[in-house]
Amino acid sequence: MSSAGCLLAALAATFKLVWLLPVLPLLAAAAIALHSLVNRRTADAQEPLVAGLASGAALGVLLLLLTFDLAALGNAPPGYLVVGEWMALETVPVRLSFILDKLSLPVATLVAFIAWLVLRFSCTYLHREPGFRRYFFAMSLFFAGMLLIVLAGNVVLTFVGWELCGLSSWMLIGYAWHRPQATANALFAFLTNRVGDAGFLLGIGLAVWLVGTTEWPGLAGDGSLPTVTVRLLAFGFVVAALAKSAQLPFSPWIARALEGPTPSSAVFYGSLMVHAGVYLLLRLEPLLVQVPDVMALIMLVGLATALYGYLCALVQSDVKSALIFSTLTQVGLMFLACGLGFFGLAAWHLALHAAWRAYQFLLAPSYMHLVAGAARPVPRWLAARPWLYTAAVQGFWIEPLARSLLARPTVALGRDMRSLDERVIDRLVGVPREDQADDVREVSADELIRGHGVAGRVLFQVADRLLRLEARLLLSGSGALQQHLRHAGKYMEALELMLEQPRYLMLMVMATFVVIL
Repeated sequence: MSSAGCLLAALAATFKLVWLLPVLPLLAAAAIALHSLVNRRTADAQEPLVAGLASGAALGVLLLLLTFDLAALGNAPPGYLVVGEWMALETVPVRLSFILDKLSLPVATLVAFIAWLVLRFSCTYLHREPGFRRYFFAMSLFFAGMLLIVLAGNVVLTFVGWELCGLSSWMLIGYAWHRPQATANALFAFLTNRVGDAGFLLGIGLAVWLVGTTEWPGLAGDGSLPTVTVRLLAFGFVVAALAKSAQLPFSPWIARALEGPTPSSAVFYGSLMVHAGVYLLLRLEPLLVQVPDVMALIMLVGLATALYGYLCALVQSDVKSALIFSTLTQVGLMFLACGLGFFGLAAWHLALHAAWRAYQFLLAPSYMHLVAGAARPVPRWLAARPWLYTAAVQGFWIEPLARSLLARPTVALGRDMRSLDERVIDRLVGVPREDQADDVREVSADELIRGHGVAGRVLFQVADRLLRLEARLLLSGSGALQQHLRHAGKYMEALELMLEQPRYLMLMVMATFVVIL
């Protein structure tokens, strides 16, 4: 074998290390969390270590993926690769599997490059920020989640990455947790994305129940699955994709997500996470082509979202808001391409737009210094139609509708549960109310022993009855029960003395061995 062939074979052997890709950023996140617990001081000298852990893990992932790319250029990528068994859902095994093909490898390399670039940019951008370590912890979780979404070989492992991205997104939107608006925006985005998670879970359940596998190659099928099964399965994943990529009617949450630091906006909503829904559709291509009606739905939603983002972007005066609505327009066009069956075009559009939008978001803080003149006015055709201009400024009133249908009922349910807990549950278990806390501290120990609430009073009465029974039956100086207990005590004492003899002890040991054998 030539030296080039040996080199390609050695590079191909590295494919078995694919499990390291999501593990490296997870280890970085664990190290940052441990460092934060051990050393709570926020000093400038600690920033290089934290940033180095996160960016070093990203660089390691990038270098390993470049090695995979070189190996794939010489030989065909391995495609579906199983590392081991994870668990089983009923009788359906869930494997630690990964997909390394012509779709996942380029996208994963792009994810690693942008993540490493943004983490390096963040080292200086967030210098001396109080939440410096918290930011890099959440970014490492997000990086691991994106790698799982892109590389996972089954829907369960993909869902783990899906949730890691959602969790880190919630953490970074609420980065300035002391500001009520930041926490409210984080809650709104979190609740909206949970609707998409419900669709993803529906897809997983149908895959286990109707198809009998959770692996992506098995879900694609050979065209033998019933049309109803394919339609239901595709619909669950499509809902998840629509919510994650902020397509209508889930679009309002993404504008609120800009509350986080600018680098996180670049990597989350400008270049990577907002494209996760598009990537999910690309992975579902063999399944979607079997249900033209679902593809028609994707096409219509993508077209509507593109028009919505275009009109809203024209009336924005803030640079980040204009960029995020422009992103909605581009992602809507990707959904439109998928709905029309141009999946290859959507993949190229995803890669080019992710790289360009990441650059624009990272440059956004400098735009106000680079642009000296006033903002460009709205086009004449839009200004000549006040009703359309007003609708674009108001975001076509989709956000108030989403807030009324989703956020407010959820917050109201939380308040009702808290009220139930304070007024009913706490009284039943005897926990004092807040207005009684000071009074409880001043009560004597004997009073506290009696407990509070219905449960406390019942338990105290039961204990009092048992105490009286014990005093009457056992502690009285006479009575037949006491005499029987004394006789039983003598017999037990004699038995104990007998068992202490060596011969009886050896007999018990031999009997134990007989039972075991």
